Amino acid sequence: MKTHYQPFFLVFSLFFSLSLVAQPGGGFGGGQPSLKGNIKGIVLDDSTGEPVEFATVVLLAGNGRTQLDGQITDEKGAFKMTGLNAGKYVVKINFLGYEDLLIEDLETTPKKPDIDLGDIRISTDAVTLETATVTGESALIENRIDKIVYNADQDATNSGGDATDVLRKVPLLSVDLDGNVSLRGSQNLRILVNGRPSTIFASSVAEALKSIPSDQIKSVEVITTPSARYDGEGSGGIINIITKKKEAQGFTGTVNGSIGNRQNNAGLNLNALLGRFGLNGGVNSFWSWRRDGSLEFLREDLDGSGTVIRTIDQGGVNGNRVVGINGNIGAFYDFNAYNSINFTGRYNSFGSYNDSDIDGQLRDLISETTLDFGRTSTTDALRSGFDFTTDYKKTWADKKDKELIFAFQLSGNDSDSENLLDQNGSIPIYQRDINNINDGLNLEYTFQVDYVHPFSEKVKMETGVKSVLRRIESDYTTEVKDSDGAPFVVAPELTDLFNYDQDVYAGFLSFNVNLGEKWGLVAGTRYEITEIGGDFRSENPGFENSYQNLLPSIILNRKLNMFSGLKASYTKRIQRPSLFYINPFTAIADPNNLQIGNPELEPEIVEQYELAYNNYIKGVVINASVYYRQTSDLIESFLDVEDNGIASQTTFLNIGSADNYGFNFFTQATLFKILTLRGNLNLNIYDGTGVVNGEQLNRTANVWNGFGSGSLKMTEKLRIDLFGFFRGQNQTLQGTTPSFGIMSVGLNYDLSKRTTFGIRAVEPFNETKRFPSDLEGSNFRQSSVFNIPFRSIGISFSHKFGQIDFKAQRRNSRVKNDDQKENEGGGQF
Repeated sequence: MKTHYQPFFLVFSLFFSLSLVAQPGGGFGGGQPSLKGNIKGIVLDDSTGEPVEFATVVLLAGNGRTQLDGQITDEKGAFKMTGLNAGKYVVKINFLGYEDLLIEDLETTPKKPDIDLGDIRISTDAVTLETATVTGESALIENRIDKIVYNADQDATNSGGDATDVLRKVPLLSVDLDGNVSLRGSQNLRILVNGRPSTIFASSVAEALKSIPSDQIKSVEVITTPSARYDGEGSGGIINIITKKKEAQGFTGTVNGSIGNRQNNAGLNLNALLGRFGLNGGVNSFWSWRRDGSLEFLREDLDGSGTVIRTIDQGGVNGNRVVGINGNIGAFYDFNAYNSINFTGRYNSFGSYNDSDIDGQLRDLISETTLDFGRTSTTDALRSGFDFTTDYKKTWADKKDKELIFAFQLSGNDSDSENLLDQNGSIPIYQRDINNINDGLNLEYTFQVDYVHPFSEKVKMETGVKSVLRRIESDYTTEVKDSDGAPFVVAPELTDLFNYDQDVYAGFLSFNVNLGEKWGLVAGTRYEITEIGGDFRSENPGFENSYQNLLPSIILNRKLNMFSGLKASYTKRIQRPSLFYINPFTAIADPNNLQIGNPELEPEIVEQYELAYNNYIKGVVINASVYYRQTSDLIESFLDVEDNGIASQTTFLNIGSADNYGFNFFTQATLFKILTLRGNLNLNIYDGTGVVNGEQLNRTANVWNGFGSGSLKMTEKLRIDLFGFFRGQNQTLQGTTPSFGIMSVGLNYDLSKRTTFGIRAVEPFNETKRFPSDLEGSNFRQSSVFNIPFRSIGISFSHKFGQIDFKAQRRNSRVKNDDQKENEGGGQF
């Protein structure tokens, strides 16, 4: 196999040479650090003296027109704007039922950098609502220019769950039974943790998400229109999961846990900040009790006229349990105000055990014969991964927002599975026992340099280069035992070692331009070179391929007023297949239904147009968007029935193309100061077409999902949260996957400022849930139904120790490898 490293050496040489001159005290920057100041205050009702919670506080430049920052007051009416340079400012305070207040002529200086406005009293206006009073945003959802943020730590129903439970509550997202995540109908996403990619998502996104306890998630960011600085993949968008990491001067920690009839978890997190040095870390574990479900399956094979000639009918019970652990450690050191270094490490391990007992019949309607068969199977799977990231950041005293960053990341993922199949039947295919083993390893090396240069207050340039080197291997073995008394023998045609290399070299240039007081523009392009190669230990032929992509993006924003705006955007992106899609290992958990990857897949090419509107009207949040997405070289699963009329095989193909037209609407409002309601609706039309083996495939379908939720503040210490979600059937060119709905209720009670107790119930009125799916081809019809226990009740607690007055510090790495199409479900690879 031939590899090409010339672009890599160019990137590495630039990385090395720039790092020499950018050392602390080196040739960049100079001068003394400028002192940062703050403006703080407490907003009170003028007549009662009570704190005004959820008031909007906006920081403006001295001209009173340019918005610099914005906050929502807390339960004590307090706010604090930090990190301010010396200068003149204006503060504007707004809240429903009160007159707007403008505080002008504020000035911070190097001698007096801080301003304490003390108690700020605002007066009620003459407007009285006849019915419900909308009082403000609880900050659970934030609308920003380039993203939507869901603050998970504000939602009591998240206690005791995992990341899939959290993502179901995020606007624009949809998560099905298996943990498949989609954004406005597309599963071609890139998921980051604290702004960084992780190889733990390469084998199975669903299982990786289940290994992240919901109690450890601070917020989720959804980026629908990534700019040129993001990797070209993740064609449907990017999801960034921010975990809880609070830092304070001194030592702090949190211990939490939950126990229930379905899932349990426990965790410990510690933080220390001593001057310019910070250290944080944590360990979290989770485990589930055994859950037994049932399966019904029917496939009808057809002749050329559509007449049924053969059926396979099978069903039985299956059980599942999981256990996992994840840990993280991070450290940073500020050499001075302009030079800092950051280290982070993360480990994740997820183990699952599955067993099943299935009986079935094969009926040949032409010969009028019936064959009975049965099987028991056990599957042990262990997936573990790590990430180590370090980056060095250089800023300048005389140039605000100018920065240079060098970053390196090493990621690894080990995915091992073994499936033992014990069969009985009257023909050879149902008599042999099978041992199916797959050990996969994925190593990823990332080198990155980013530079930001502000030419003026209105024009800022971002540029950078990046190299990602992926080394993947899949060692798979299939052993067959023809009868109960015979030994297991290796099946050579199903045994091999597959090596796969994927190297991506990229550079980007982007400009952020302020076109006056109302208009803003982000425009840029990204150029990526991809080189891939694969070979086998056996005599199976290897392959090589390379391709180049120019990926432009443009975002135009129109500010309508202080709290509303329009955004129009265009992006072109690609979606490379990950290990799950290319792995040639044949999974034989069910000899009637085989699955195999396709190492010759090409990347998808996606172009998207979007128009979005957001507003904040007296405490009511509104976000709406329409979009059109065109996908070529569409990657979808394809099921084909083999000639023997028994086994079907599912693989992945560049099956054709698809157009998606969609609409999304989200709103949130607070009523009577104690009740917050939220609603989200996603609608899109899937229009796909393709040709496989001469068979024309076409499908047009409506796809939708939505959720509703509410938070009721009973007292200062007691809060109740409700949540309901429904996702309609997802569509492929061959059929539909199951619809999915869920409801939950949670109660949180603050025993003290340090200790919280919670109760959570999922599907309290339904012990089990039913999930049907249907597929159809030119020579078959297939339907299946899974019945799974779902009712879950649990309790949770959280206790903080050490200093409680935290000062949050976001130190996310610049490394964001959002460039692969990954398995969204819990597949075998």
